[in-house]
Order: sequence, then C-alpha cells, then structure tokens
Amino acid sequence: MIEQSRSSARRRRPTGFEKVDFSDLTPDVDSYLGQAAYVQLGFFQVLSELSVTTSDLGAKQIIAQAAGFALAKHEGIVSEIGRREKKADEAMAPFAPAVDEFLLSTAGATKNEALLSVYITQGFLDDLYIGLTDGLPSDVGPRIASLLGSDSGANGLVTLLTEAIDVDPKRADFLAMWGRRLVGDTLLLAHHALRINPGSATEEARVEPVFTELIATHTRRMDALGLTA
Repeated sequence: MIEQSRSSARRRRPTGFEKVDFSDLTPDVDSYLGQAAYVQLGFFQVLSELSVTTSDLGAKQIIAQAAGFALAKHEGIVSEIGRREKKADEAMAPFAPAVDEFLLSTAGATKNEALLSVYITQGFLDDLYIGLTDGLPSDVGPRIASLLGSDSGANGLVTLLTEAIDVDPKRADFLAMWGRRLVGDTLLLAHHALRINPGSATEEARVEPVFTELIATHTRRMDALGLTA
C-alpha cells in the first residue's frame, strides 16, 4: 500500500493554468463553496461504498484512505462556509441534484470502472476548483487552493488500477473507452461551476482555454495508467 503524509502534500496546480485567467469565471464565494463542498462529499460517499464492497483488505485500506482525504476536504470547505456564518446544508442544496446525477452517470459497471471514475473525475474537478480560487477573496482563495491541492489518495488508486490491468491486459481497452466517456460528463458538471451563460458562443470561447488545460491534465492521468485518452 502506498502511504502519503497529508502534511507533506504540496499544493497541486495543473501545469499551464498560470496562463489562464480564472478570475472572471469564478462564481460568487458562497456558490463556489457550496458546490465544492458537495462535490467532495459525493466523492467521499462513492469511495466509502467502494471500500465496503471490496473484499481485498489491501485494496479496502487504500480506498478507505482516499475516502478519508475526500472527507477532510469536504470538512475543510464546510468550515469555511461556517466562517461566513452560513449553513453548509443550505449552501450545498442548490448543487446537489446536478452532482448526484453526475455521480450516478459516472458510477461505472465494475469496481475498476468506478475506481477510474473517481481517479479521473476527482482530479479533473479538483484542478478546476483550484483554478477558480483565483477569483475568490484573498482571505479565502489561498486557503481553499491549499486544501484542494492536498493529498487525494490518487497514487493508491493508480496502483490498484495498474495491478488490475496487469492481471488482465484486456481491461486496458475497456477502461480507456470508459475514461474517454468520463470527459464529456465531467465537462458538463464543470459548466455548473463557472460563472457563464450556457449556450452562448462567446461564453464558450471564453472558457475554451480552461477546458483545454483540464483535458491536457486528464490526458496525463490516463498516461499514468498506460491508457489512451
């Protein structure tokens, strides 16, 4: 099992994001925090269920550790909501339907598809929300960026997926197809996180550099598994 200290994790910022101005795409701070908190809660729930249904003790521990990291991020954002004298459930409620639908559509039919879903979509969305902290108040943004850039347990998930592919190399093609499908669903949810007018050609052009960078990091994640993006 791969063990990583939360204290030694560095803030992760996707390569190239410094070239993209996120500030005018960031929603108001309360909306941002509500969305980000519920997304992390969703990943915690998915990983917890995977851990419960996994029989291998080593894999169970790795997945449970990843669930713990997601919960820690959720709780950190909830604390930030509390600092603003808001209620977390009220802040998250408007975004729950879209996130729940997203998690259902990306659940996968097998354990390995589910693991790949979390690895890909959590990384994708963490990168997006880190970038969007550029537009948050200076007393909030750096703290949230550091929180979201901390360890997510992704290396452990990569180990489990790599081992599964080594056991049965035919899985690689199926997982590669599944990974490509995840991009579309994740981009749809990402639109909900941006301050844009959906359907506007001008707005789509404005966010294109952001999504280009997100897809580039998605490709690197797939490469880490030896899969074609």
